[in-house]
Amino acid sequence: MRLSEALRINQLSLAPDSRCKKVQLVCGFTPLHLGTFVEAYIRNRFPGERASIISGLFGDVEGNLKRASREEAQSAVVVMEWSDFDARLGLRSSAGCDSPILADILEHFPATISRLERGISELAGRMPTVVVAPTLPIPPLTHLPLAQSGSLELQLQYQMIGLLSKLCGIGGLKILNESMLASRSAFRDRRDVNLEFHAGFPYTTSHAAALAELCVECLYPPIPKKGLITDLDETLWKGILGEAGPSGVSWSVESRSQAHALYQQLLASLAESGILIAVATKNDAALVREAFARRDMLLKETQVFPIESGWGAKSDSVARILRAWNLSAEDVVMVDDSPMELAEVTAKYPAIEGFRFPHNDAAEAVNFLSMLRARFAKTDVHAEDRLRLESLRNAPSINQTQSSGDPLDFLAGLDAKLTLKFGTAANDNRAFELVNKTSQFNLNGQRYTESEWQAVRNVPGAFLLTANYEDRFGPLGKIAVVVGRCLRNKLYVDIWVMSCRAFSRHIEYHVLERLFEKFGVDCIEFAFRPTERNGPLQEFFTRFFPHGLTAERFELSANVFMALRPTLFHEVTEVSHG
Repeated sequence: MRLSEALRINQLSLAPDSRCKKVQLVCGFTPLHLGTFVEAYIRNRFPGERASIISGLFGDVEGNLKRASREEAQSAVVVMEWSDFDARLGLRSSAGCDSPILADILEHFPATISRLERGISELAGRMPTVVVAPTLPIPPLTHLPLAQSGSLELQLQYQMIGLLSKLCGIGGLKILNESMLASRSAFRDRRDVNLEFHAGFPYTTSHAAALAELCVECLYPPIPKKGLITDLDETLWKGILGEAGPSGVSWSVESRSQAHALYQQLLASLAESGILIAVATKNDAALVREAFARRDMLLKETQVFPIESGWGAKSDSVARILRAWNLSAEDVVMVDDSPMELAEVTAKYPAIEGFRFPHNDAAEAVNFLSMLRARFAKTDVHAEDRLRLESLRNAPSINQTQSSGDPLDFLAGLDAKLTLKFGTAANDNRAFELVNKTSQFNLNGQRYTESEWQAVRNVPGAFLLTANYEDRFGPLGKIAVVVGRCLRNKLYVDIWVMSCRAFSRHIEYHVLERLFEKFGVDCIEFAFRPTERNGPLQEFFTRFFPHGLTAERFELSANVFMALRPTLFHEVTEVSHG
């Protein structure tokens, strides 16, 4: 993004009542163009919303950290340069560089690191924070040739790595990836000496733009995709299975098909993190099973579900996979080597992201894999993520058992255990993730940034309820989240989501029952909004409102609920969390 474009974006008029994202930009230099770019990238990410960038005083990064912790902002970006740790490490210093000065820099560096660590930790405790390590080089301060690293530079870098390693363990804090920054902003193109001398801003506009873009990506990451559907021939492996046979397809350096091995390795990694992997292939099912049985296969058959092998249209295979996963097309990516097959699928499912596997260009394939990984990137991997595949494999058995007799007898025989947790759970990332990715049983479809999620739980009277579930078919982990407020003896529910894996087990009735009991209220008001996909939630409420939900906010009384709720069989345990 050019500076002129950023200025144009920031000058676009917005509605007076538009939402505003307030971001603390903490640095020791004059924010200047960096603040302009951060604002522009936020407004690009959230069209129709404002962005307010709050900065501090020049040359006082420690003071700026303290002031930022007291400000009512939603998130923060902390950009450090070497001069913030010691002014003598900056170009604007004229202190000299004799041995006593260099020794003094090294002596006082650890104390400065400790103070900044405390300041950053305090800030991250109040709001989501992105930290940027120094992006500019240390000025040449010794007699060594420029091509040679010296003890001073290495010791400073070592201590900086130590600081970043400690910060990595703090909840709500993210460290900007220097390698990714280097791919967008070459080291030699980062510093603007004239601006640094005359305005106190050390960056070129191109570096400021790249840095701002990555900071906004860190603060507001996209919601990751949930499933990947892959082809086999010339995609998962090199060769045509029907021609070469299971032993003839390859994925190795020796056969010049290493890109396929890297792809298998990526899919196995995604499966391990809870991403659903399926196969849609025009092949003989017996040959596919034989190929997956090879001992050198990096992606195991146990990590894939379902495998759709047949000769019909790929879109029909995709339809069956989506039903088995109970996912919508917009949650899914498809990879195939055939443009025709991708076109056929995306014509029927325009929301699916289709990508052609570049099997004839190894360098392009490696870039493709990096792009693909980004589609599924997430900050945390939870136990529930790893349980997802097993619960889907069990679904046919559950459905068969459920349909073979009385539904109440089925529920009574589940040996179900429901654990309900009340509290504020400041760092419950699984609850945050569930709220943002659940669509079908979702009270209003509202999505939240990390700072908005934190704010909604900090209002007076706020509570967070989460539900963990298991039965004789296995554990599902954390499957439901409720966020609301209890004010003046009335309960307001603003967020209520439940994983589709937990449907038809009457968990939602237990949740409501416990809310009425715990808060002792006569009615609950729900912040409902119909969406294209929350039909299951609307269907649930028809038990109490047979004529449908006509208002976007509605109330359910305790008397109506108790009169109409079904018989419940779960063993319920309540615990508290912080």
